[in-house]
Amino acid sequence: QVQLVESGGGLVQPGGSLRLSCAASGRKFSIYSMGWYRQAPGNQRELVASISSGGSTNYADSVKGRFTISRENAKSTVYLQMNSLKPEDTAVYYCNAKVLPGPWPWGQGTQVTVSS
Repeated sequence: QVQLVESGGGLVQPGGSLRLSCAASGRKFSIYSMGWYRQAPGNQRELVASISSGGSTNYADSVKGRFTISRENAKSTVYLQMNSLKPEDTAVYYCNAKVLPGPWPWGQGTQVTVSS
């Protein structure tokens, strides 16, 4: 089954941390650069972090120094460690290939809410 399944979101206080996971299936995960995207209400979906098949990473300025993307090819999984969370990080987070359209349809995403 060709799918992406995101998990790990939740409600966290400002300054807190969360670790998101995204499990991919149905395609050869290891050859694709992957990305984490987010979409807040009223906004377009934006790419916040990406990782190449070789492990090189890139981050949006808004998350640089706070978020870390990583991948585990043996498990076809990409992770996003989010530290020092801010209310403006509140969004639904999705993973997919960095270059769109990718080989997977969008998953359901995982909601991250940063609020006191």
